[in-house]
Amino acid sequence: MTYEQIVDMVRKVFENADARTVYEHVAIQVNVVGEGEGIFYFEVADRQCCIEPYDYYDRDGLIITDAQTLRDLCSKKVTMSESLRDGTMKYDGDYRKLKLCLANIKLAYL
Repeated sequence: MTYEQIVDMVRKVFENADARTVYEHVAIQVNVVGEGEGIFYFEVADRQCCIEPYDYYDRDGLIITDAQTLRDLCSKKVTMSESLRDGTMKYDGDYRKLKLCLANIKLAYL
């Protein structure tokens, strides 16, 4: 899977997600390691989710994971909470903002 395919896959799931109950701005950069290596960011602004293939320097947090974990997340095989717990996804940053997203964003799975 290429970097562009990963971004497109994640974009389909997250940009159609329901973030109507998230009233704060949240920006989380995602670093993909291994296959399809690259960087993109996830942002909630004006209660809508956005995925863009760029660095986000003034971010609230940073996720490090691989393409397989993102595939599993996008196809509803695992949740983000499970991936964080089992170590296939690592997070560094403002945990309050991460918890806000985990509790309030309803994903539009593939």
